[in-house]
Amino acid sequence: MNALDLLATFVFALVGARVAADRRMDWGGILFISGVAALTGGTLRNVFLGAQPIWLQNSNFIIAVGIAVIITIVFNITKPIGKFLLIMDTFGLAVSTVSGVQIALYLGAPRYSAVILGLITATAGGLLRDILCQVEPVLLHRETIGTSAVLGATVYVLLAYSNISTNVIALAAGATVCLVRGLSIYFDLHLPKIKRH
Repeated sequence: MNALDLLATFVFALVGARVAADRRMDWGGILFISGVAALTGGTLRNVFLGAQPIWLQNSNFIIAVGIAVIITIVFNITKPIGKFLLIMDTFGLAVSTVSGVQIALYLGAPRYSAVILGLITATAGGLLRDILCQVEPVLLHRETIGTSAVLGATVYVLLAYSNISTNVIALAAGATVCLVRGLSIYFDLHLPKIKRH
């Protein structure tokens, strides 16, 4: 999963850099937000599991963030997130969900905890990114990002102790994340909200 984890980190970093640039932050702000968006989820997961964050052991994750920031600055990208980057962000969501569940189960977390940690891995960075950029967090009001991650994590956990190969389980869980989020975006689906009287 390392190569996919790196790609997911890069995608989250690129989206974070784009959001920060759109908010007219300086280069330092763009770098900070990009790092927060890309590394927060995995860091929290590992801290909760009593493990060292992976970016402290593997500098490639920091390099991925740096490349995303350089691309954003050099090409002066300040436009809103487009369809291609949204697709890549969904892919990153799927990979980080699967990675979060895999590591949680590998380190002995109970099944319900693995689902929660998969959710945290996939969504914590984007949530903190939006809060720091002072925009309404996507996670809390549209696109069913959290629902997609939870369903994907649940699929992984339910299949984890079967005779199905790990690769097939990972593909099924990742496909669930992509399908649910993709359908929610295409059909403009959201979780119900409390109506004002």
